[in-house]
Amino acid sequence: MKNGRKVKWGILSTARIGLDKVIPAMQQCGNVEVVAIASRQPQMAADAASRLGIPKHYGSYEALLHDPEVEAIYNPLPNHMHFTYTKMAIEHGKHVLCEKPMTLSKEEINTLMHLRDLHKVKVGEAFMVHTHPQWRKVVELVKNGHIGNLLAVQGFFSYFKTDPTNIRNIMAFGGGAMWDIGCYPIHTTRMVFGEEPRRAVALIDRDPVLKTDRLASVILDFPSGQCSFMVSTQLVAHQRMIFFGDEKRIEIEIPFNAPTDRPCRIFVQDGNLLAPGREEIHFDTCDQYNIQGEAFSDAIIHDGPVPVSLENAYGNTSTIEAIFESEKTGQWVSVAKG
Repeated sequence: MKNGRKVKWGILSTARIGLDKVIPAMQQCGNVEVVAIASRQPQMAADAASRLGIPKHYGSYEALLHDPEVEAIYNPLPNHMHFTYTKMAIEHGKHVLCEKPMTLSKEEINTLMHLRDLHKVKVGEAFMVHTHPQWRKVVELVKNGHIGNLLAVQGFFSYFKTDPTNIRNIMAFGGGAMWDIGCYPIHTTRMVFGEEPRRAVALIDRDPVLKTDRLASVILDFPSGQCSFMVSTQLVAHQRMIFFGDEKRIEIEIPFNAPTDRPCRIFVQDGNLLAPGREEIHFDTCDQYNIQGEAFSDAIIHDGPVPVSLENAYGNTSTIEAIFESEKTGQWVSVAKG
């Protein structure tokens, strides 16, 4: 790829995830060239461009979208702005990689699917875990029957953040645990099962002031088994995913925020407590944002499938909507199919 075609990318916003993680990783891709960045505050765009060596900067998102050199857009805007600017980018004929959640409703994803097909562009959700080698290995092990029949999944993801000005704690901006981090155990469980949940039930505790979902316990009913997970924005930081087969289990040590300074590990265990047998599988140090950028750009260059399609995003969004409906009713809620 290093001597081949490079996709010219523009970045909407100077969000920290972009500046600190995604853009530097994408700049290391052999098929990526970041040519422009935009912010509603022109000086912030100029500062970001200088810091990251980006040739052009704009004082509005619209101005960047009008740049004919830009082929693809990375959209890390606040959750409630994902749909508007992804839609606008598609209508300008740009390919779009949008941070999760793709939108805050499945109806909006239906709109994006229509526009994607109309304008013949690539559009995907930026679940960086989807292409990380440790997750591809988990999918492979389960598919090949290495743990027997996968019947149960257990997950946990949390951090502690109560600052009312933080975007993750603002309801109007799509804040709260489920949209921010609950989407990860949902996405990865759907990916490993290789199927969609039929229904969901949830118990959710909301912050009395912020009104965001600060603690949630969820059960998802899949055709092949069950998933239970908890997420929180006000607990000690922790993350873990465990996949239970009828012969062995797989545990992912750092499932979501995979480090870029050391290898990742997953553990395959047979459950024999008297003579425990644990297989450790190690993965070379890598950057999942780099892999994601390479894969999405490759899809553009070779007209192939993007890592996480809008159809896939629909599955996650409809599941989260069912979870919130269950919060209201206290009952199982069917998950809408695309």
